[in-house]
Amino acid sequence: MTAVLKVTTVGNSFGVVLPKDILAKLRVSKGDRLYVTETREGIELVPFDPEFAEQMEAAHRVMRKHRDVLKKLAE
Repeated sequence: MTAVLKVTTVGNSFGVVLPKDILAKLRVSKGDRLYVTETREGIELVPFDPEFAEQMEAAHRVMRKHRDVLKKLAE
């Protein structure tokens, strides 16, 4: 998919307007947050915080590894 977006003035800043089909693919709507990450390929725009996702994955690994201990602590 290729889209050409025009940079426009938004108050004292600049911005782009994302077409509805792109917003639908991102599963976001007005008021949602998008996270911008610089990658080798360019700029990545995602509807979730990649750093938070990494932290959650680390937490899941710890919980899987120490499942029995955590279960005992929960009793």
